[in-house]
Amino acid sequence: MGISLDGFSIFAIGLLIFAIILVFMSFKTVPQGNEYTVERFGRYTKTLRPGLHIIIPMMDQIGSELNMMERVMDVPSQEVITRDNAMVRVDGVVFFQIMDAAKAAYEVNNLELAILNLTMTNLRTVMGSMDLDELLSKRDQINNELLNVVDDATTPWGIKVARIEIKDITPPRDLVDAMARQMKAERDKRATILEAEGERQGEILRAEGEKQAIVLEAEGRKEAAFRDAEARERLAEAEAKATDVVSVAIGKGDINAINYFVATKYIDSLKDIASADNSKLIFMPLEASSVIGAIGGITELAKSAMSKQSGA
Repeated sequence: MGISLDGFSIFAIGLLIFAIILVFMSFKTVPQGNEYTVERFGRYTKTLRPGLHIIIPMMDQIGSELNMMERVMDVPSQEVITRDNAMVRVDGVVFFQIMDAAKAAYEVNNLELAILNLTMTNLRTVMGSMDLDELLSKRDQINNELLNVVDDATTPWGIKVARIEIKDITPPRDLVDAMARQMKAERDKRATILEAEGERQGEILRAEGEKQAIVLEAEGRKEAAFRDAEARERLAEAEAKATDVVSVAIGKGDINAINYFVATKYIDSLKDIASADNSKLIFMPLEASSVIGAIGGITELAKSAMSKQSGA
């Protein structure tokens, strides 16, 4: 037994199926980290953010599906001529993120290609305005200049360029060899300068030491001369006092004082003869008894002086 359907039933079933399809088409799910642009009859109307959304089927359609996460794009290696006409090969990397889905979708065609070409062009411009030495030593400055230029240029596209990093700068082989020789010459020069400075400092210290030694020696001689002068002064004072004592004793008619005076001069003369540089073997008659008598006179004179002091 078969079921017969008339034309109206078939139409109703078809209409129901079409309505179910339209309901399913009206629901759009946007995954996290993405945004979709919606076009109504070909004209942009809104942006769908992550989550579940409802659109009008047949009238609205998804224009662009955009990744809103930060992305990394390699800048291929290219040749750059520096200001001092040195040719180097340079490559890098760009970190960027879409901030406005509508601008990224409708303000520029082929977004990644536009960012890449813009970065490569400005890379040649910035690095071409520098000497090779600056190029090798100022990577941070190059990165910052590139970032400022590219970020300003991509702002109308709804793009935020977070970082631009230069990965490799490769000079020609002959230039690398010349730089190595230059660095070796610089190191040798610094070593020579340091060695000369060390020798100079050593000479200065040596001269300072000799100067200090001379000063100390002069001060020693000065101190010794002062001590000698003081000793001679005291000796002269002692001799003057002795002479005064002898003179007083002679004035009083004391024969021992005369013996003392003569014996002193006699002994000094013998000492001078014995210590002379041109002295030879000398035979001299010496009256030992006279010398002993003079010494005895000295003893008597001393006893007389001491007895007078005790009596006073």
